[in-house]
Amino acid sequence: MALIALQDISINLYGRPLFDHSELYIESGDRLCLVGRNGAGKSTLINVIAGLRKPDSGSVIYQQGTRLGYMPQEVPQQWQGSIFDVVAESMGDVGKALCVAQKISMGQSDNVSPADLALGEDLLSTGEGWEKLGDIESVIGHLGLDKDADFSTLSGGKKRRVALARALLTSEHLLLDEPTNHLDIQTIQWLEDFLMRRARTLIFISHDRSFARRLATRMVEVDRGHIYSYACKYDQFLERRENRLHDEEVRNAHFDKKLAQEEVWIRQGVKARRTRNMGRVRALQTMREERSQRRIKQGSVTMQMESAERSGKIVLEARNMSFAWGDGFEVFRDVNTIIQRGDRIGIIGDNGTGKTTLLRLLLGSLQPTSGDVRHGTRLEVLYFDQLRETLNPTDTVMDAVAEGNDTVTVNGQNKHVAGYLQDFLFESDRLRAPVGTLSGGERNRLLLAKLFTRPSNVLIMDEPTNDLDVETLELLEEMLDAYQGTVLLVSHDREFLDNLVTSTLALEGDGLVHDYVGGYTDWMNQRGSVAGKHKKNALTSKPEIVQTKTDSKRKLSNKEQQEQKALQAELDAFPISLEKLEKEQTELEAKLADDTLFGKNPDMFNATVKRLPLLEAEQIALLERFEQVEQRLKEL
Repeated sequence: MALIALQDISINLYGRPLFDHSELYIESGDRLCLVGRNGAGKSTLINVIAGLRKPDSGSVIYQQGTRLGYMPQEVPQQWQGSIFDVVAESMGDVGKALCVAQKISMGQSDNVSPADLALGEDLLSTGEGWEKLGDIESVIGHLGLDKDADFSTLSGGKKRRVALARALLTSEHLLLDEPTNHLDIQTIQWLEDFLMRRARTLIFISHDRSFARRLATRMVEVDRGHIYSYACKYDQFLERRENRLHDEEVRNAHFDKKLAQEEVWIRQGVKARRTRNMGRVRALQTMREERSQRRIKQGSVTMQMESAERSGKIVLEARNMSFAWGDGFEVFRDVNTIIQRGDRIGIIGDNGTGKTTLLRLLLGSLQPTSGDVRHGTRLEVLYFDQLRETLNPTDTVMDAVAEGNDTVTVNGQNKHVAGYLQDFLFESDRLRAPVGTLSGGERNRLLLAKLFTRPSNVLIMDEPTNDLDVETLELLEEMLDAYQGTVLLVSHDREFLDNLVTSTLALEGDGLVHDYVGGYTDWMNQRGSVAGKHKKNALTSKPEIVQTKTDSKRKLSNKEQQEQKALQAELDAFPISLEKLEKEQTELEAKLADDTLFGKNPDMFNATVKRLPLLEAEQIALLERFEQVEQRLKEL
């Protein structure tokens, strides 16, 4: 008998069939990943499996004694108490005893009733009790939570972590709805290892392709009211899904062709009162009904970006940048930054190491404690913020994008805002909906739609992949890959980073910004190596110079002092020299923009064409010399 059996279930949502006589059988030991477009019904299906929602028809059958650990997408508001108490209470009577046992172990049992005190002491008298107590504290610690913190004071992301901890400790049969959202890479890897070791049966929703690729042994797709099960891993599923969709298109084409032929026949007139013809009429009526009930595959998001003129060669430069909060906590020290036009830089690190703070410093919305940040010329910056704070929850979907206008401009062309939003899969009945009513995936798409109406040559994105379905995520990858400007990207999606970025900035908790060539996988291979810290022309921390006590106290010789003075003067002159080269480059590019230049002055045209590549080379040489001088000054 299956662990869980969903038999002939149907669910209607707001008059729309979400599931239509669907079936799903889950065996003990399955590791099953639910996939599908945003709004397809994945969370509804997992709620049905959890027993929190009854299907309109059909039945859900559980193997006797089955207990499920469930992590919902929306955290219940009724949970109260410390994080430890909220997590432990999911374990029933044992959890209550564990809460008392924890107070006893911490010497905080003064206000505990005698009966509860005896219950806790009995539990601690067994090795199993101490083991369960250790399990709770271990899971809470690995998820980056303070067991004594009040649950009601937590952010939404941390509340989701508490929900995840409850699920992990409740049962060996787990239902997890987007468990990797708001987790950093290190915590995601710990979760993968934990689930591989401890979860007997796993049913999860995730758009993290690396997570699904490692854990899932079976894929289940929710598509237009149907549940399709694939007994294979993620990569094989992609191939089989494409084959299924192709076969569906072929069947639909044959059906439509036959329907068109029958419609021609009926218009030509029926030879009445003949049984065989009346049967054909009834068959045509059945075909019409079948065609009207067909649910067309939801289209893909269409993304276009409004382009701006090219920025200068240097986009951002930070010199000796340090930052500390008002309480004295130092986030960064001695960060030196050179970001050039066309760079694609990924920023990774554990939660709390300062990724968003780094972006805000580079953008200028935060000022460094020491050092400075210089912005290049002709910058048009778009910022995709992690908390979606640039969206007003009371605005309608249309007003959020068009700001009260009827049209938007994309790549120099005016489009009606309704048509533009359809490119981002917003149907007409959603255009007047308040932003606050949208799902996480819809808000992400709306923010992308809003940003992409504005011209840019620098794109800064803080966790853009949360809640996006795989199809939209892959399209965003393609668009960013074709983007002609500069990209800075904070993400915990490992495959997204590997597919896009050319260099990675790792915040490893030591107050420095470490630079590595390539994406996430390259960072894992290179981390700790010296070579990864010296890539040219990208954001990097100053290399640490290891000195002996004797070296640190040694006074500079007269010759070294003169060298230091000359190098400092050369360093101070770099911005002026670089600006002069960029100005000349801008003037030459403006000349070439004149279509009549060759006809009017061919000599000037040829000289300009020859000079431009030399200017690029001079800028690169200047930047290389900048790093050499800076390194030598550090050594001195």
